[in-house]
Amino acid sequence: MENYGVNSEAVEEAFVGSFFLDNGLAQGCSVQPEQLSSPALRNLYKVIQTLSKKGKPIDLVTVLEEMGAERIGSVGGMSYIVQLQGSVPSIAHFHAYEEAVRSHDKRRKALACLEEFQLKAVDGDIEQIVREGIQQLMELEDHQNDEEDSGEISPCLIELYGEGESDFGDIPGCSSGFTKLDQLTGGFQESDLMIIGARPSVGKTAFALNLALHHAVQDVSVIFSLEMSKKQLLKRAVCICEEISSVKLRNPYRYFSEVDWSIYTNALRRIAGSQLHIFDKAGMDVNYIYSKVRTLRKRYGDQARLLVIIDYLQLIDGDSKHRGNRQAEISEISRFLKKLARDLNVSVIALSQLSRGVEARQDKRPMLSDLRESGQIEQDADTIAFLYRDDYYSKDSKQPNKIEIILAKQRNGPIGTIELEFKKEYGKFVDKS
Repeated sequence: MENYGVNSEAVEEAFVGSFFLDNGLAQGCSVQPEQLSSPALRNLYKVIQTLSKKGKPIDLVTVLEEMGAERIGSVGGMSYIVQLQGSVPSIAHFHAYEEAVRSHDKRRKALACLEEFQLKAVDGDIEQIVREGIQQLMELEDHQNDEEDSGEISPCLIELYGEGESDFGDIPGCSSGFTKLDQLTGGFQESDLMIIGARPSVGKTAFALNLALHHAVQDVSVIFSLEMSKKQLLKRAVCICEEISSVKLRNPYRYFSEVDWSIYTNALRRIAGSQLHIFDKAGMDVNYIYSKVRTLRKRYGDQARLLVIIDYLQLIDGDSKHRGNRQAEISEISRFLKKLARDLNVSVIALSQLSRGVEARQDKRPMLSDLRESGQIEQDADTIAFLYRDDYYSKDSKQPNKIEIILAKQRNGPIGTIELEFKKEYGKFVDKS
């Protein structure tokens, strides 16, 4: 492989030469032979790994014995191995050589991806090429992070002890704005994936928007809307903020009084002053979502709490390789959303449609089996909640403004049901008095 202008040979020689000076270095080294660019050093490193696994010493004699005289040329020959031993400035710097080898390897692979991207972009499907390119670079980053993780638990234990001395208040996670729901969940936790499911028109989007507006006052809310436009969502947000009638808002010029205009202006001002972001691009895929959240994470810093809402899961564009297999497509999207939550340390809430099976039961309260198209969603989610309204099924309901939030799964807490009041005219949820 080419070096792409990067002189990694000296680093690789110091890296491989170190094993001849201290055989013990090979036992804890996680660098793989394919991460070396020099074919001779790659072959020699394979032999060194073999000798280490067999518990044999690493020197000129054992290398020759392991390879045989006829193959010694593939590692540069005996004189080259002797030269390697003298090329090591100091084995005290071995871990620096190890890190430099990984860095050069990552650079070469990144440049190779970009070269491939450039060639394909000339006459290929640019949307597909961009998606594949982003995915390749993300996989490269993930692989690098996996290699750097030593599995040490001490730093995490120290962090846990430090957290024990901090008062997180009654709600350690991101508050929903609803007292009983927060008591049940402790708020929405960072790195968690929450699924909120309901049948169409029950109030999923309205509920999610209530959550986003409450959170955006103090922290950052991000909505990926695959069903409604940004303007439609903001109209709903205005109604929620100041309890403005959605009917009046259809034509403010005709229906608004002077007082209504004042309230309307105040609502717009409040939303403008919040940290609310809305993306409404048609045909979003997981790479687009990941890219936007990562950009916002960098913009606001690691200390900011990001609440990411996706409306809704089944509308996300899946990988073309799963075309025709919707269950595999949704499963991969679900896994990716959990990965997004963990990688970027954000709270992810994904809205989900439910199957029609709920309509066939006498008790139409949703259950886990009603999640549409994939059992993988149930597996990946840390929390699953369902929305249920009795007046959705019965016009004669005695509680027309009541909505139940059914917490059907909570990996780190109890399950249960809480009731909220749903002011349908404004799309607003409030604690039930």
